[in-house]
Amino acid sequence: MRAILCGANGAMGKLIDGILGGEVAGRVSIDGENNVPKTFDELGIVEADVIIDFSHHSAVADVLAYAKKIGCAAVIGTTGHTAEEKALIYEAARQIPVFYSGNMSLGIAVLCRLAKEAASFFPDADIEIVEVHHNRKVDAPSGTALMLYEAVKSVRPDAHAHCGRAGEGKREKNEIGISSLRLGNVVGIHEVHIHTGSQSLTLRHEAGNRAMLAEGGVAAARFICGKAAGLYTMTELLEGK
Repeated sequence: MRAILCGANGAMGKLIDGILGGEVAGRVSIDGENNVPKTFDELGIVEADVIIDFSHHSAVADVLAYAKKIGCAAVIGTTGHTAEEKALIYEAARQIPVFYSGNMSLGIAVLCRLAKEAASFFPDADIEIVEVHHNRKVDAPSGTALMLYEAVKSVRPDAHAHCGRAGEGKREKNEIGISSLRLGNVVGIHEVHIHTGSQSLTLRHEAGNRAMLAEGGVAAARFICGKAAGLYTMTELLEGK
């Protein structure tokens, strides 16, 4: 596999670089440090199988444009995309294979599957999602919390998200509460609380460090190489395993 790293000088980029070693075909980083090109124009045409992007969601247009230009796959590991940026991802997937996930952890993928199954067993239960991250995280709710919400909503089509809780008003029957906490250097904690009134079930995933995301990003890249054009997620990766 020949991979181009976007965000190569970032924390995630360095972790992925260490995993890939000689499989790195090119690097891009907006800071330009370590003699890394700042843009894809500076990088020029590089022969590669996949671009792995863990930079910033605002870079997605450039990442996808370059992937389409050289005819390679793309792994989008950033979160917080605007509606317009998401539309670019979906459009690009018509031409090239795109792997897009709010979280690249295999453990989170399993958590989503368990949350979906548990919600189907308790159709009348109250369900709340809690996510905790470090105090420097910009977007809220996290992309992972939204993945968990979508997993629950897939078996509760009438459900709607309620992000944060303030003011007066009772909890509505079909709402899925999402709460976000920002504390210190927490890498990531996600919990799904399911309460029926007579019993409760809590599903929890805690990230020990960011290496799991780097490993997941590389696994996604290996999975998507050689695939037909389309949008791929952790669901397809799990099924592929």
